Amino acid sequence: MSGTSAALQPPADAVKPVRHPDAPAPGELLGAHYAHCFGCGEGQPHGLHLQARAGEGVSVTAEFTVKAAHQGAPGLAHGGVLATALDETLGSLNWLLRVIAVTGRLETDFVRPMPVDTVLHLDAEVTAVHGRKIFSRATGRIGGPDGPVAVRAEALFIEVKVDHFIENGRPAEIQAAMADPDQVRRARAFEVNP
Repeated sequence: MSGTSAALQPPADAVKPVRHPDAPAPGELLGAHYAHCFGCGEGQPHGLHLQARAGEGVSVTAEFTVKAAHQGAPGLAHGGVLATALDETLGSLNWLLRVIAVTGRLETDFVRPMPVDTVLHLDAEVTAVHGRKIFSRATGRIGGPDGPVAVRAEALFIEVKVDHFIENGRPAEIQAAMADPDQVRRARAFEVNP
């Protein structure tokens, strides 16, 4: 990305990301981290229903179809929806590191319009880790992995403890998520933005 801010440049002593040994295998569908998530949740009627798959190393691919409910201008995706798709895809990378992290900064370049009823194909990777900071980037293409670039983003995620959500979330949803007997689903529920 041209003009990337200094906040998104990893420091010289940042390290290469390391895929967690218990991370989903390459090609495995990651599934929704939380049923009510606007980005990936199946419980959101107008959500993106974005589906991410683990890639090689610390990378993922994802897709979503732009629907009429996602319009900003007639027949075109809303830029905020495209930014949400990028953020959701970038956030799913943290599952490969097996950390809970929130978006600290997201810079997006909108390259070309994204028509309704087309598929946005996203590729994302973690580029560096420095302490609690996770640096990543993503590209969204129209129609498939070889399609024209529609959007690009670079992001900084910050690793947090589950207390971040417990202290700041609405109690009813926090208690419901914490009560889930499925440990993996309970942990994944807290993969969200600040």
